[in-house]
Amino acid sequence: MGQNPAMSMPLLKLQERVYPTIAPWRRDQLARQLDVFPEGQLVAERDDRIVGCASSLVIVWDEWADEHTWREITAAGTFSTHNPEGLTLYGAEVFVDPTLRGQRIGHHLYEGRRQMCRRLNLRRIIACGRLPGYSAVAEQMPVELYVKKVLWGDLVDPVLSFQLREGFRFCGIMSDYLPDVVDSCGHASLIAWVNSGYQSKRPTALQTSSTDTGGLQP
Repeated sequence: MGQNPAMSMPLLKLQERVYPTIAPWRRDQLARQLDVFPEGQLVAERDDRIVGCASSLVIVWDEWADEHTWREITAAGTFSTHNPEGLTLYGAEVFVDPTLRGQRIGHHLYEGRRQMCRRLNLRRIIACGRLPGYSAVAEQMPVELYVKKVLWGDLVDPVLSFQLREGFRFCGIMSDYLPDVVDSCGHASLIAWVNSGYQSKRPTALQTSSTDTGGLQP
């Protein structure tokens, strides 16, 4: 997995197919993401075509642990909030070709993130996931009860149920995280995966790189 500028157009077309009601990344956003944190941008390929993507940045989680929106934490998709001094890999986006769902592409993208977290010696992965099943029952229950029912196994949410199977812990609700996403009614689930191999007594690979080059990268 990996990403290069030549992949931008097919990636954007795939994103538009997956989320037809949401504006896809712009090419300048992709270019900026690759500039600030190239190793954090993953794609899955099959038969020489892009079938999935996982975009990430590194943050100091204490700066964002309170309520925030996707637009705020990703700097509107430019990832200029990326901070090599951080210990948290933040999952900004994941999408998979809708014709290939159920073929473990999402699992491989999540595993790619976990491997990245271990390789860089980061403490955790945190993300805020859509709740696409919520809008169908929003008039019947608050979002907090909906998530509880997913955790209890009474309901299945296409995203949260998958994330729980991938070993993530549910940590709470972020309201108005994606205000334009209708199927989640703007809400998102805050999830976390803790790197059991994190070594607190040594710097992360990004911190080491920053020191070697004389300071933080832009």
